[in-house]
Amino acid sequence: MSLAYEPSKYTEPFNKVIALIGNPNTGKTTIFNALTGSRQHVGNWPGVTVEKKEGKLLSNNIPVVDLPGTYSLGAYSEDELVARNYILYDKPGVVIDVVDASNLKRNMYLAIQLLEMGSNLVLALNMMDEVQDNHMEINHEKLSKLLNIPVVPMTAAKKKGITELVSKACASFTNTKEPFTIDYGKEIEKEISALENVLKMHPSLSKKYPARWLAVKLLEEDSYLLEELESAHNAEKIKNALKTAQDNLKSVYSDDVETIIIEKRYGFIEGIMKNVVKKNKNIEETLSFSDKVDKIVLNRFLGIPIFLVAMWLTFQLTFPIGDIFIGYVETFFEWLGVLAVGTFGEGLLSSLIVDGILNGVGTVMAALPYILFLFFAISLLEDSGYMARAAYIMDRFMRSIGLQGKAFIPLLMGFGCSVPAVMATRTLEDKKDRMITMLVTPLMSCSARLPVYILFISVFFAEKRGLVLFSIYLLGIVLAIIMAKIFKKFLFPGEPTPFVMELPPYRIPTMKATLMHMWEKSSAFIRKAGTLITGAIILIWALSVFPAGVEYASQESLIGRFGSFIAPIFAPLGFGDWKAASSLVFGLLAKEVVVGTLGVLNGVGEEGLAAIIAQTWSPLAAYSYMVLVLTYVPCLAVLGAIKQETNSWKWVGFIVMYTLILGWITSFLVYQGGLLLGFN
Repeated sequence: MSLAYEPSKYTEPFNKVIALIGNPNTGKTTIFNALTGSRQHVGNWPGVTVEKKEGKLLSNNIPVVDLPGTYSLGAYSEDELVARNYILYDKPGVVIDVVDASNLKRNMYLAIQLLEMGSNLVLALNMMDEVQDNHMEINHEKLSKLLNIPVVPMTAAKKKGITELVSKACASFTNTKEPFTIDYGKEIEKEISALENVLKMHPSLSKKYPARWLAVKLLEEDSYLLEELESAHNAEKIKNALKTAQDNLKSVYSDDVETIIIEKRYGFIEGIMKNVVKKNKNIEETLSFSDKVDKIVLNRFLGIPIFLVAMWLTFQLTFPIGDIFIGYVETFFEWLGVLAVGTFGEGLLSSLIVDGILNGVGTVMAALPYILFLFFAISLLEDSGYMARAAYIMDRFMRSIGLQGKAFIPLLMGFGCSVPAVMATRTLEDKKDRMITMLVTPLMSCSARLPVYILFISVFFAEKRGLVLFSIYLLGIVLAIIMAKIFKKFLFPGEPTPFVMELPPYRIPTMKATLMHMWEKSSAFIRKAGTLITGAIILIWALSVFPAGVEYASQESLIGRFGSFIAPIFAPLGFGDWKAASSLVFGLLAKEVVVGTLGVLNGVGEEGLAAIIAQTWSPLAAYSYMVLVLTYVPCLAVLGAIKQETNSWKWVGFIVMYTLILGWITSFLVYQGGLLLGFN
């Protein structure tokens, strides 16, 4: 595995920075937001596309870095490597490990790894309310003494323990304590000690890594560190010492050394659990609420139908709730148009503002209320713990098409935006699974396409809006399944790798967290509307008014000539109009631009565009158009993400070609098949 994070320092002392780490679903994001408030920004780690969140404590200016969620620091995935290398190389002064206290045993493995790395650790025992609900007790003071680190019980969702956590973390910058070690047994300890002595004589490694930790990881045959050792200068003594240690241990143990070391860690954790965790013996052993719900939700026969019903209800509610606010958006842009004409009068500048920016961007922004609610509903499902179940119940089905169940998670993310969905494929361990998932992810209907669906569904399918929208999303899933099956058979044959999916307990989502997650998902749409979409709209307007002297957005304009040239390609699909053809081409910049282009070329806002479409399109042509928008070439941002993940223009070109062909054929079958069945 190549280096996933560029180290900035190796030898400097600990920095006054707090790093936040933890398993997924432990409330790490909630704590990060509570610590930093709005004083945070998002970027990417140097050299990789894993998301990087940074902020500053509300009480002072101490930086806080939110590391990727991970179960361990074994460097098997890019997220793990980023987290591990940041702690090793940038040496944060304090590392806060956020732990789900109701699942303490499982979460402690990461904490033990952090302690072995020499981290200045503070343990945040989050979700202590669930510990009480499960009739358990955790002696956090005893846990603190056993590990010789600060331990803070808390319930972050209710703001309990935040102040104490900040206090303990800030006080820990000056902490000095003995290095943490686990006794791995006489034979292994002997080889660790021998390796340590050799490593200490190699300054380029001993200054970079804690010697004992490095010795243990080399015995575990950490592939990343072994690769680094191979390229290290004058490291022959270390290699020889490592080989000797491995040979000695093979003669003692029947299992490989890595398994023995892992078992020793879990044995240590088991001992801690017996000392600090108590269950109320007076309470009868009963199924937890999550177990009771899972008996239904994870049922072999009911699981997938329940998931489809949940998605169907989400789409059914999207329209009536979005309708409440849509009028305000339309009125706002109409008011801006009147204001622009009154300020600038009739002319080229007024045309740019009204015909171009306001009509184009306004038509796109008309979908905002629907997008906000859709993401609100999806965030509720995620925060409640249901979406993890969705991936679990899909495992059997996903394996039938040649993918592991974990591949369902990036595909599900594709409903929001295909760019992070493509990036999320890196969590799949098998390269074949990654490639297939990446190739079919663009077929999942992202939120950028939603403005197109909203417009045409509202015009032609007013009485069945939720059902029609659901059918479009379902079609994307079906096409992804078909293509995944084809790719698996002909491009990437082989058995899918198994996976274990963590099922967090069900929780009642807090309104603040749900709204925050909704905003995180929706804000990208708004930012895009203010930048990329506005720029694209101005370009389209310019092509509509030039060459000088032509009628605005006529066939004699530059865009009119271009659209007329390519329009025959789309005629068999039911929309041979040059304006429709042009909108699809500019949709390559961003799918929201499809609707914006139609608004600009017709010189109207959302309401006026709906009236024109109702007069010039048929319901069947409208559905065919939506199908093509669903399937044809993904936007440039997605293609860029695919290039970055595959490091190959070949696969970018492949996706462009196959989605073009698939989109045209699917749309053709929908339209021509509909005509044969009399649906027009």
